[in-house]
Amino acid sequence: MPRHFLSVKKLMLISLLTLNMAACQSSDSQDTQQNTQQAAPKVDVVSLIPQTVTIKTELPARTVAFRQAEVRPQVNGIIQNRLFEEGADVKAGQQLYQIDEAPFQAALQMAKAELARARANIQSTKARAERFRGLIDNKAISQQDYDDAQAAYLQAQAEVSVAQANIQTAEINLRYTKVNAPIDGRIGRSTMTEGALVTAQQESPLTTITQTDPIYVDISQASKEVLRLRRQLLSGRVSEEDTAQVKLTLEDGSTYQHQGELQFSEVNVNEDTGSLVMRAKFPNPDGLLLPGMYVKTEINEGTMPDAILVPHKAVMFSREGTASVMLVNDDNIVEQRPIAVRHSIGHKWLVSDGLSGGEKVVVEGLQKIAVDSAVEIEIDTENSLQQAQE
Repeated sequence: MPRHFLSVKKLMLISLLTLNMAACQSSDSQDTQQNTQQAAPKVDVVSLIPQTVTIKTELPARTVAFRQAEVRPQVNGIIQNRLFEEGADVKAGQQLYQIDEAPFQAALQMAKAELARARANIQSTKARAERFRGLIDNKAISQQDYDDAQAAYLQAQAEVSVAQANIQTAEINLRYTKVNAPIDGRIGRSTMTEGALVTAQQESPLTTITQTDPIYVDISQASKEVLRLRRQLLSGRVSEEDTAQVKLTLEDGSTYQHQGELQFSEVNVNEDTGSLVMRAKFPNPDGLLLPGMYVKTEINEGTMPDAILVPHKAVMFSREGTASVMLVNDDNIVEQRPIAVRHSIGHKWLVSDGLSGGEKVVVEGLQKIAVDSAVEIEIDTENSLQQAQE
């Protein structure tokens, strides 16, 4: 067989093998693409819709009496009677204690006697001064005698005024033997009994009266949160509407039936705690709230237009505490986006930075996807505030 014929046959065989290999590779590539398309995981997403949100903040607080008066004696003496029942409600002006008034009655009588003596003395000094006025004109007496007579008369007038003031003081002290309630409220236990010696303005009170309807609630808020809110108010991101209403949650988790009203906020920040105290006033007709109770308050900080809410289950947190979400772009490719969350509203996070309206956030199927992978959207739900509160 000629050599050139064998060479042609070899060339033909090599060409056939090459074509078969290319066909196989093309078939494998198509199968791989089909398998890739078939293997694209299905995910559920929510489409973010900007909406107006009422921003509410939960803060710890303590109840404080609306009024509290420590009752102390204003004169020295022995307590003769206690005229109230411990734990009862008392009215302003109601007598609580009776201090022995005998020494003060005697002091009043003495002051009245001093006034009578001063008035008697003024008559003689006045007559003497008038006589000396006629004599001085005739040079029958010296100028010194006349001056002494006038001074004696003026001194007698002053003594009358002093005696009158002493009577007023004695009457006041006599009234102080009746220790009265300065305010309406509920009275506490008595620290003194009948027969005890008390002194004016003593350090320990006889008892304490507390008024709890209405009642104050002192709320502590971190100064950095106050600063953030004020910046948002100034920038227009938050509008200040109906921010005066406050809701209360009691220690047992129940909601207090009456709403309170924010009264004022302290001007100075506590240097030790870095917090600012705000005070709210609540009606307390049933006496359910007692001073010193720990409660939680919910305050309306304002409304935020164009707010973005993201379901809790869509947000991932790193060990450092940074938050992120998985997005699906227009090409159905997964992207990871870091975000800043503010606080929780219902079952959703309020996002302050990182997301905008119209973007699609993955909420189901997170365990099946990776960054830059292709996915298929199975359910696309619009995100709303009503869903957040359900």
